[in-house]
Amino acid sequence: MSKQFLGKEAVPIYGWTEGVPVDQKAVDQLRNVARMPFIHHHVAVMPDVHWGMGATVGSVIPTVGAIIPAAVGVDIGCGMMAVRTGLVASDLPDNLFAMRSDIEAAVPHGRTDNGGPNDRGAWGEPSPDADWTFSTKLMERLQAIVAKHPDLEKRANRAPHHLGTLGTGNHFIELCLDENQAVWVMLHSGSRGIGNKIGTYFIERAKEEMRRWFVNLPDIDLAYLPEGSALFDDYVEALHWAQVFAQANREVMMRSVLAVLDRHFPGKLGNVDEVAVNCHHNYVAKERHFGKNVWLTRKGAVRAREGDLGIIPGSMGARSYIVRGKGNQEAYCSCSHGAGRVMSRGEAVKKISLEEHAKATDGIECRKDAAVLDESPAAYKPIEAVMAAQQDLVEIVYELRQVICVKG
Repeated sequence: MSKQFLGKEAVPIYGWTEGVPVDQKAVDQLRNVARMPFIHHHVAVMPDVHWGMGATVGSVIPTVGAIIPAAVGVDIGCGMMAVRTGLVASDLPDNLFAMRSDIEAAVPHGRTDNGGPNDRGAWGEPSPDADWTFSTKLMERLQAIVAKHPDLEKRANRAPHHLGTLGTGNHFIELCLDENQAVWVMLHSGSRGIGNKIGTYFIERAKEEMRRWFVNLPDIDLAYLPEGSALFDDYVEALHWAQVFAQANREVMMRSVLAVLDRHFPGKLGNVDEVAVNCHHNYVAKERHFGKNVWLTRKGAVRAREGDLGIIPGSMGARSYIVRGKGNQEAYCSCSHGAGRVMSRGEAVKKISLEEHAKATDGIECRKDAAVLDESPAAYKPIEAVMAAQQDLVEIVYELRQVICVKG
């Protein structure tokens, strides 16, 4: 067992962190979470753990009777999707620049115009690859939420233009090869602008409720919504909507990327549904653990019940993994969602040189400019150590290495 006992607060804190660094800010934050009166049984900590806004990234938080919106965060439903294609490495050209450019042209990415009408990271007209029978119903559900919370309206109006778009930061689209030289498409994104607005809005509403009821907290970001209140019900409704939107967003992007590959390699894609995974790693689900039904917040963690397939990506230039869950109950059937940062974005930009970044991403068709230094491999924990620390949580099914990486 690689489980380590990190502390004893109101509830215990268990961490699968052997052999990986855990910064003190993250430990302090975990202890604050563990002191909240509605935490059930214990808090579980994944090996990619690091400090995050609201709650520690790489933590699994079971609550009874309340949800902490800032623990879920603002990228609601953020997660991964991967499919194995019928292509193999020998099908790919020596120079992959044109293919990367075509993927970048097919999927809006980045952000300009402050997210306004001329934002290059959004569709001018909604994506042609979206299923608009489904999407129309999805947008109708959103309008019902907006009717109760008009502050969400502006972002809600942009949601159809964000469906099938990548975003910025650590979101990416990659072409990868597995051990058998099969070509995979893997991507990482969430609920985009509307998810951010839903998260931000309800975090502030929770803080208002704490002030209104004179609730003292170890950290104001732990402001919560009590179950049974109208605001709690509205948050859960909006939260679930954003999680569905995030999953659909990844599916639309995947269709766009596969269409690019089909143009480059007509008739060679094969059955891409044979091995396909679409999993959240920033979300809430109602689950039963240690004798109680709980609201389980996975903040930078993937569900890993016995037999579940999940995705644990490395950073740019590092290996990524398709894994199968072992159903470890003490980890709330969870595993890490990636490598986990060891440097803040600002610190990475100051410490990592362009030469170091180019060397770390040698052989990968990707951006090598200063604007992506905060995503360079040195900013993250070694993925091999992260995987070693969670051997009792998951088994590795496929090991992937990138050949193309598209960043926002």
